Amino acid sequence: MGAVESVPQQSIHEFTVKDNKGKDVDLSMYKGKVLLVVNVASKCGFTNVNYTQLTELYQKYRDNGFEVLAFPCNQFLKQEPGTSEDAANFACTRFSAEYPIFQKVCVNGPKTAPVYKFLKASKRSSLFGNSVKWNFTKFLVGKDGKVVKRYGTTTPPLSIEGDIKKALGEM
Repeated sequence: MGAVESVPQQSIHEFTVKDNKGKDVDLSMYKGKVLLVVNVASKCGFTNVNYTQLTELYQKYRDNGFEVLAFPCNQFLKQEPGTSEDAANFACTRFSAEYPIFQKVCVNGPKTAPVYKFLKASKRSSLFGNSVKWNFTKFLVGKDGKVVKRYGTTTPPLSIEGDIKKALGEM
């Protein structure tokens, strides 16, 4: 299932990623915010429920310091076939996503994006070890940039609302 890769970074805030147009985004801009990092796909059986509920959570908690960071990924049955911009247009048009949709990434294998190496090393799945097994795996990251919890594909975003509220300090 893949060995846990050691990473030197202690926080997600130490990474720079690319937005869907290829521009650098320094994740330190999210210091002090609670993040839900998700690998997304537009042609997956879990797309509708996840995007709908991610948008709902974002709209409900964004003013409280909550952000969704969506990373399109085409590694699972090629369910995100277009460009990064196509993925962003799909999410924004079809699901009114106002949160950032970044550049397409690999979440597994030799080309794994560094931010995903960090996320996976921080919280292993009890079932799958270090691997991300499918689209819409979610990582809840606290205000300090450390991973709080990991959720599988079948965990609907609204079911983790309590964990988000706790991370925001609302419980």
